[in-house]
Amino acid sequence: MNTDAIATLQQQLVGALSSPPNETRRLFHGRGQRWPGLEHVTADWLQGLLLVCLFRQPAEPELLALKQMLLALSESPQWQRSGAQHLLLQHRYLPDSSTEFLCGEPVDEWLITEGGLHYKLDLGKKQNNGLFLDMRYGRRWVQAQAEGKRVLNLFAYTCGFSVAAIAGGAGHVVNLDMARAALSRGRDNHRLNQHDLSRVSFLGHELFKSWGKVKSCGPYDLIIIDPPSFQKGSFALTQDYQKILRRLPDLLSEQGTVLACINDPTTGPEFLIEGMQAQAPSLVFAERLENPPEFADINLDSGLKALVFVQAGQAGQAVTADLSVVAD
Repeated sequence: MNTDAIATLQQQLVGALSSPPNETRRLFHGRGQRWPGLEHVTADWLQGLLLVCLFRQPAEPELLALKQMLLALSESPQWQRSGAQHLLLQHRYLPDSSTEFLCGEPVDEWLITEGGLHYKLDLGKKQNNGLFLDMRYGRRWVQAQAEGKRVLNLFAYTCGFSVAAIAGGAGHVVNLDMARAALSRGRDNHRLNQHDLSRVSFLGHELFKSWGKVKSCGPYDLIIIDPPSFQKGSFALTQDYQKILRRLPDLLSEQGTVLACINDPTTGPEFLIEGMQAQAPSLVFAERLENPPEFADINLDSGLKALVFVQAGQAGQAVTADLSVVAD
């Protein structure tokens, strides 16, 4: 992250703040490998709060130059006109992902909107703040598909998919995550949107020890699988995803649909397509959801993969797993 790279980041942020989004958006996505020297930097607009994240430790002179640039940004006319109140720098490369408040008083929580829906974020305390912004189109898709459906949201985290599903008219959503604190925040998110919590269930269980409970709450018309790439002691992508796929036929209704996701840059969509063919051949690949344009990546398969699978009888005609279809 040399002087030229920092100047590029400054230029991008000044331009973005000149006309800030009305809702929460990523403003700079260095992890898409499109900006040399900034591959480990992101910046998110949280509606009055700018969160800059570092995913690799810079040299001390580089860190000092970055902070000086950000402080200068907070005094710029573009910053003042944007309505920004807080500027945070999060060190994601550290074990505790510590956060510095470079501008504005420290705050623990922050309210944002996305697609007209409201979410509460945690700031300065955890690695992730509560909503993965690259899944914006996925939540929008779920909202559009959810009318009258029974939905299973695996690895629910703070229940972003659940909020979208209930907003879209889902009959019931079952959220499962072993992190009970995350599910508690999910309840908060539903309450923020004035949702009827009698239509939402929260299961604070470890998935692979809870298949009986999950099945007893089904069958499901829509299943969402959005796991972490690795979660110590509970989930490893290459070892455990297949175990989930083979259970799907027992959990789905006859017209059921699956949204299966991966956000590991080293794992392409063929992992899911071939895995589904092997473990649940009654489900066929239908489409890959686009990623939001602000998450442009030099390699399409390095970014988020959100793939839709449907029961073979719904497909109208056989849908092949030709990976050229995925890349289009």
